[in-house]
Amino acid sequence: MYAKLMRLDKPIGILLLLWPMLWGLWFAAEGFPDGLVLFIFIMGTILMRSAGCVINDYADRKIDPHVERTKNRPMAAGQVGTKEALLLAAGLSLVAFLLILPLNMLTIMLSVPALFLAASYPFTKRFFAMPQAYLGIAFSFGIPMAFAAQTNALPSIIWVLMLANLFWVIAYDTAYAIVDKPDDLKIGIRTSAITFGRFDVLGVMACHAMFITIMVFIGQWQQMGLAYYTALVVAAGLMLYQYILIKNRDRTLCFKAFLHNNWVGLVIFVGIVLDFIL
Repeated sequence: MYAKLMRLDKPIGILLLLWPMLWGLWFAAEGFPDGLVLFIFIMGTILMRSAGCVINDYADRKIDPHVERTKNRPMAAGQVGTKEALLLAAGLSLVAFLLILPLNMLTIMLSVPALFLAASYPFTKRFFAMPQAYLGIAFSFGIPMAFAAQTNALPSIIWVLMLANLFWVIAYDTAYAIVDKPDDLKIGIRTSAITFGRFDVLGVMACHAMFITIMVFIGQWQQMGLAYYTALVVAAGLMLYQYILIKNRDRTLCFKAFLHNNWVGLVIFVGIVLDFIL
């Protein structure tokens, strides 16, 4: 039951959090990251994503029973209590913090705002017109932490890579939000899909386009080669396929498009890895 609460049965969230962190780590290490740093960040990503899911379900415990997709989640179904959930989230966060203690002080300091962003995101749906943007910042924080752990520095490329990932997160999480749009409108929750209104599909594709454009700029900045740009072309093709999935706003296909972004992240990561090897 706790594994389900942490969404370990649905690893897509872990993967979408993992890919940008790995992009950042490979750029920071110029293709050859420290083995201990890599292990710590993979484990930390799993732990913090799990903690974030628990906090999210705690925050939405009175909302989830009214949403078709979430009504059977452990807290929504009354299978896990609030005290249990809070203790589990705290325990996961503590283990993640203990994991990074062997790393430098800059990385440890960055873990504080990272934890704050992860813990506060679920509550932004009540008042912020585009909580997906807030999620984008939270999901991008592995990038500066990876650079800090690998290089003990925060070069300018970090902020550009974070900006690129911000657009990607808004794109795929808006497609995800289209799935819940009818329920969210009834309940009064705010999402980018509602804020974009009838331009929700256009908003998704515009954010995808911005993401690819910025990643091209990063490639020029980092003097990347053919493997990297080939990966971006493939990623752009995958995004065009997502347009076919979401254009009619079918809830099942929109959710499929959201899941499909795992392949986008993977393809770009493979491109980065191969480029540094070659």
